[in-house]
Amino acid sequence: MLAGVGGGGLLAGICAAYDGRVRVVGAEPEDAPTLTRAIEAGRPVDAPVGSVAVDSLAPRRVGELTFSVISRHADRVVLVRDDEILAAQRLLWDRLRVVAEPGGCAALAAMASGRYVPAPDEIVAVVISGANTTAVDFGR
Repeated sequence: MLAGVGGGGLLAGICAAYDGRVRVVGAEPEDAPTLTRAIEAGRPVDAPVGSVAVDSLAPRRVGELTFSVISRHADRVVLVRDDEILAAQRLLWDRLRVVAEPGGCAALAAMASGRYVPAPDEIVAVVISGANTTAVDFGR
């Protein structure tokens, strides 16, 4: 299961719901690595706040409770670049006519970019979430 990470609530909820029965992987922007920095430090710490996904995936720090759950149950976190997030957003539109905010496309970006490579025969669910979008201008 792949899901985007901002403050960690969505990923922690998925981790808690599956309680180790499935592999849970977070995807977050390279320019807003809140969970990555917390994992490196062993506790929530301030991280840079940037990225095209700033509306949903760029808090200054991951939550204490969510970090506790994620650090026990998530397999890992992968970082994705802004251009990969935007490409995933475009892919959703081109293939499915689904408009999703950039933060909601981080997990798909991890798959589409090859930053997350499933194990042989692994079935992967990709969470597309969020409502921070308006009409999309792919010409930008």
